[in-house]
Amino acid sequence: MSYQVFARKYRPKTFDDVLGQDHVIKTLRNAIEQKRLAHAYLFVGPRGTGKTTTARILAKALNCPGGPMADFDPDNDLCVEIAEGRSLDVLEIDGASNNSVDDIRQIRETVNFAPARGQFKIYYIDEVHMLTNQAFNALLKTLEEPPAHVKFIFATTEPHKILATILSRCQRFDLRPIPAEIIAQHMLHIAKEEGITLDEAAAWAIAKGADGGMRDAQSMLDQLVAFCGDTIHEANVLDIFGFTSRETVASLIKALLDRETPRALEVVQREAEAGRELSQLLNELIGCLRALLIAGLDATTSAEGIPADTWKALKESASGYSPDRMLAVIDVFAETEGRMRWATNKRLHLELGLIKAIQALGEIRISDVIKVLAGAADQFPSRSGDSIPPDKPSTPPQESKLPEPKPEPAAEAVAAPTPVATPAPKQEASGPLDIDALIDAAPDVAVEPPAPVKQEEPRPEPTPEPEAPKQEEDDFYQDPLIQKALVMFQATLK
Repeated sequence: MSYQVFARKYRPKTFDDVLGQDHVIKTLRNAIEQKRLAHAYLFVGPRGTGKTTTARILAKALNCPGGPMADFDPDNDLCVEIAEGRSLDVLEIDGASNNSVDDIRQIRETVNFAPARGQFKIYYIDEVHMLTNQAFNALLKTLEEPPAHVKFIFATTEPHKILATILSRCQRFDLRPIPAEIIAQHMLHIAKEEGITLDEAAAWAIAKGADGGMRDAQSMLDQLVAFCGDTIHEANVLDIFGFTSRETVASLIKALLDRETPRALEVVQREAEAGRELSQLLNELIGCLRALLIAGLDATTSAEGIPADTWKALKESASGYSPDRMLAVIDVFAETEGRMRWATNKRLHLELGLIKAIQALGEIRISDVIKVLAGAADQFPSRSGDSIPPDKPSTPPQESKLPEPKPEPAAEAVAAPTPVATPAPKQEASGPLDIDALIDAAPDVAVEPPAPVKQEEPRPEPTPEPEAPKQEEDDFYQDPLIQKALVMFQATLK
């Protein structure tokens, strides 16, 4: 018999063998036991999380002898045929290469045929999001009202590319990334079955590098066996795949929390010269900071695979920082991760991110000032008490008096000036007054009416702003809290 890789040799055969997807397995088992079977299922999840494996196990449970049955015999002939992909009743279709309308038309033509041996005719379409819109539309009617003996199972890594009309006709199951602890334990189990000595630290390194995918972890273990033989250590995993050790991540975190920039940059330089993947180092750094943040809120949090002594030292270093400060550091590294994704010089961006994170840990924020002032307030006597005299006698601030606005003059009609009459010459009292003679002697003067005078309306004078009482400003700066803050921050008033 030809050699089988670990990913195929140790593929789960029953529901009990599936790891890390308890929410999906429990739902499927209950649906089978209660005879509440849907006609279409959609499995969504990242690569290597068990979509195809779960689909095959579901097909076995539906078509096993005496089924549908959740606890079936995986060594039965029908189950073996389904597991090996040669069953006539379970058709596995690659959506990437069979995505046209003609391919879907062939499915519509065969759905009416009865199954050969099992109870159901099952169509499993992998990477179903690769179907064209025309192919999806051609499948709609069959998917909505299939024959009673037909079941559809779809799998995809990108559900957002599937038409909403398809999604609404399926029962959706989201498979999650498998936790690193479960992957590490499974790697140790495979190593034991194969007679391989695998260090626990090496198993954790494989699990962290697999990033939630069991198939990736099994492939890595296969490669390590080919390189190292029967004994695998953590150093072998780091050298082959360029991963970063837990001790290196812990030393970088310690330098960061201690705000020792040269030591942190030295760790990055050493890892870069050793050919390590700096993006993976940054991911490990963010994951450890997240674990420390959660540990500050919940003491029962796991150590993310870091040794107990190292984890204890890191928790003590992180205890001096508030959660909002740790969140600020994680935000800095999250921005750094976005820049490193497309940058050619990843080391430069990682070093800049470390420097900014250390500055974020040491900067003084307004929240820190408020906490210090609130704590300092308890050390000074209250001024409201009568028994304790104030530091300086203060007078009540004088009320600022605003000048009263001048009343605007009433709009009155301007009267024309009265013409000045020419004074009559004095007459001597010796004789009577001759009126006609006076008229004849008067000069001829033309009297014209005066031109009307236009009077400008008075403009209101601007009201001067009241000056702040100087006495009140002096009292503010003489307050004990202000004086304490000036001494604490070595500040001066200008």
